[in-house]
Amino acid sequence: MDQDQTCPCGSGTTYGGCCGPLHAGAPASSPEALMRSRFSAFVLKDVPYLLRSWHPETRPKDLDLSDAPDWTSLQIFSSEQFGHEGSVHFRAVFRERGQWGYLEETSTFYQQDAHWFYHSGRPEQGLLKPGRNDRCPCGSGRKFKACCLTRKD
Repeated sequence: MDQDQTCPCGSGTTYGGCCGPLHAGAPASSPEALMRSRFSAFVLKDVPYLLRSWHPETRPKDLDLSDAPDWTSLQIFSSEQFGHEGSVHFRAVFRERGQWGYLEETSTFYQQDAHWFYHSGRPEQGLLKPGRNDRCPCGSGRKFKACCLTRKD
């Protein structure tokens, strides 16, 4: 991804000033920063980063994103940090087979050797049914009818 493009995590900053350095190996400053970088990694299908940022206790041996949905936006509801532990409550929106859906989770993070790691969470998924005048779930900020309503996948 171009370093000057807007970061997929929704921070409003550039990829080079947000998640790009973390993907290149810099440590995340907080559980929320790690969560945002992991969302961007899912958007970019950066499997090596996702595995590196996963806590060794819960890390899968491999990760196949070939059938992953198109992740479109991230909303952070809350983020907490207590010493070397933290949590982030988020909702990630995706588009798959012409439908909008979401994954919502409160994730647990642990810090070891100055690096934060995703440990676990209990995801809940559901479908979104935006109305014509609702904000588009893609994260553009535009009304659904003026953005993705007519888009066919």
